[in-house]
Amino acid sequence: MRVASQIVEKLLNLIQMQDLETGERLPAERQLCELLAVSRPSLREAIQQLNSIGVTESRTGAGTFVKDKRKALQLNASLTSGTSLSDQLLIETLTPLLDADPLYRLDVQEARVVLEGGTAWYAAQRATDEDIRKIRYYYDELAARQADGDTAQAAAADANFHLAIAEASHNVVLLQMMKNVFHLLQHNVVLARRKIYTKNYGFDTLHAQHLAVLEAISRHYPEAAKAAVCEHIDFVVQQVGQIDAFEARLQRASRLPVDPFLPIHSE
Repeated sequence: MRVASQIVEKLLNLIQMQDLETGERLPAERQLCELLAVSRPSLREAIQQLNSIGVTESRTGAGTFVKDKRKALQLNASLTSGTSLSDQLLIETLTPLLDADPLYRLDVQEARVVLEGGTAWYAAQRATDEDIRKIRYYYDELAARQADGDTAQAAAADANFHLAIAEASHNVVLLQMMKNVFHLLQHNVVLARRKIYTKNYGFDTLHAQHLAVLEAISRHYPEAAKAAVCEHIDFVVQQVGQIDAFEARLQRASRLPVDPFLPIHSE
């Protein structure tokens, strides 16, 4: 682990342990170097990383301040649970873009076609009985959580379903690539599911597509597995694109000026 990454974790722990609130100042640079037993260049690099994702804010001549305590605590919890700092920084950087811009979400989906098409193809050739049981478990979990209306757990099961397929490929490079983007994948799945299921688009189709992937892998049909995954992701892209376009039209319509000649009905 790089020195700056270790210092980031120490700074997050310090914010939590000292219960610093949003807007409060961190100890002075010299004091932080002594507390954390680090050099000034390494400390500054770590602070810059936290500044870049909105956890802290450095003000010339005034010091470094907590900009978002909630984000600091969430980041600290993620690192404690085993998420690497590089993955978390990637998530923090891309998440606002994914939330705001449909084109960034499309980039993630295109990457999924390339990556998951390959993992499904290999999984269909190499999956063990235990691998298939795990994939089926998350398929059933997804259906159960969706039936309960628990969208957060359904999204987690959805992402785990796809990760289990990557594990079944028994290709360490593909698996590591999937793990590296897993949290980004899960966030993308949450956004897609939020749109599709809230608008009642294609629930039955998505369920059938997941089943088609599972059955192709279970029967060890590589081409069918790859085709099923790609069809599934392409369907999600199309559905979310249609919803985004519809929402954009509504926003444009809402900005139209009110016709002054329309009659006003009083109660």
